Amino acid sequence: MAPDYNYLITKTVLHPGSKQATFKDGTKCFFHFKTCKNDPEKTVLDDSRKMGKRNPLELIIGKKFKLEVWEVILQKMAIREVAEFLVDKSLVLQYPFISKTLRDIDRPPEQRKSHFCSMTIQTEGVGYDDLNELIKKPQDLIFTIDLVDVQQPDSYNKEIWQMSEDERIKLVPELKEKGNDAYKKKNFGIAAEMYSQAIGILEQFMLKEKPYDTEWNELNLQKNIILLNFAQCKLIQEDFYAVIEHCTTVLKTDPNNVKALFRRGKAHIGAWNPKDAQDDLNKVLELDQSLSNAVKKELQCLEDMIKVKNIQDMNKLKNLFI
Repeated sequence: MAPDYNYLITKTVLHPGSKQATFKDGTKCFFHFKTCKNDPEKTVLDDSRKMGKRNPLELIIGKKFKLEVWEVILQKMAIREVAEFLVDKSLVLQYPFISKTLRDIDRPPEQRKSHFCSMTIQTEGVGYDDLNELIKKPQDLIFTIDLVDVQQPDSYNKEIWQMSEDERIKLVPELKEKGNDAYKKKNFGIAAEMYSQAIGILEQFMLKEKPYDTEWNELNLQKNIILLNFAQCKLIQEDFYAVIEHCTTVLKTDPNNVKALFRRGKAHIGAWNPKDAQDDLNKVLELDQSLSNAVKKELQCLEDMIKVKNIQDMNKLKNLFI
């Protein structure tokens, strides 16, 4: 049964707004807030203007924000309105955990608790005395909200997690094209990021399909093509183990993929796995003679490196007996 918000929330307008706002699923709200206890001193717990980057917070209507009451009270406001909301304790039980997350922005990483379970909370708390007290003894809170701006869903670029399934699957070729453009301009970090986002979307859809069914195979084919592009970026960045991992993923379902074998072979050279490099490169020779010059060049390079390594090892052995 949904709570009776009209009974549990009391609003007081401190400064009237300049424009009425329209709210629907996907509407993005930008706002500042101050949180006080409902005690005689109105003890301040948090003030968004004094924490983190001090920019307005963003909340998207309909995305089930952990503190649901904020979605409710924001929709009672006009743009540039400042209002005070007295909220019953039953609606703010999650507030200590939201507050902890926002406060931790100012803390160095080593001082943050990234995960806490119910047992940890009982024994150690959340790292802030006032929030620990609020967890043990819930009470009504007062939120002073300044609604800075509102943007409708069609007026801003959505984050991937905000998109529908149709929007996400249509985004894959766009991300791939952006990656290709960045690669041509030698912006390999940006290209890798675009490819990575596209791969992530495809993997989410693959989880919903039965492995090796028609739909799964079609998604996997798209994924393999982009994985090879991603691996090429990582090869240029000399992230050899990532190249080996991603090319191996491709080869699991496409064992004779020449690009995957060639790139993994080069990565094995970089990671100094000479036997694995020879195996991959020799298999490329078997599968595609048109790459013979490029493969022989890599094999010759590897042979030269092995000779140098052998000489170095021999010299080290000699030095042991001097």
